[in-house]
Amino acid sequence: MKELQLLISGGESDTLDFKKRIRQADRIARTVASFANTRGGIILVGVMDNGEISGIDPEEEKHTLEQAANLYCKPPVKVFFKELEDEDGKTVLKVVIPESAEKPHLVKINEGDWRIYLRVKDETVQKSQMAEKVLKNEATEKMLPVFDEQEIALLDFLKQYQRITQKQFMKLVNVSQRQAYHILVRMVLQGSIRLHNKEKEDYYTLR
Repeated sequence: MKELQLLISGGESDTLDFKKRIRQADRIARTVASFANTRGGIILVGVMDNGEISGIDPEEEKHTLEQAANLYCKPPVKVFFKELEDEDGKTVLKVVIPESAEKPHLVKINEGDWRIYLRVKDETVQKSQMAEKVLKNEATEKMLPVFDEQEIALLDFLKQYQRITQKQFMKLVNVSQRQAYHILVRMVLQGSIRLHNKEKEDYYTLR
């Protein structure tokens, strides 16, 4: 009970997602893959967006999640289950998705159409092919090119001005669009900065 209360009290975040029910394997696969592709995370099934516990039948939810992780994610994603109960006896399924060493995991959207998703704040966000290449580089080479001077300049800028766009960053450190995006995606994945993409133009802030 205490574990469930503690988890819910923090609200949804880049490592926690609430789901009332799991109805479509192809849809939940996006959330599963997004956690595996970033820092890992937990899905609480049987909890509404406002944190209210609705409860579920865990076996049915497990089946759909296993389909999502194994049939709609490539390569398959490892998921772990734990059943939790509240004081009224309602069951919540805790789904743990560790950060993957096999990233990126692609998600099947349609036949022959596989896409990559990342976790950004409390949302599952589709990312570009360039981000996919950064993830592949990270997974296969175990490290990415180090841009110490550019990273320091970016962090100093954010400390002073709070936010920066990709175009501003390109001008700040005098790099190409591709190089700028490469650095920014890498720093988002490392947890150094956050991506905000709800406005007309994406921007980044300190985490």
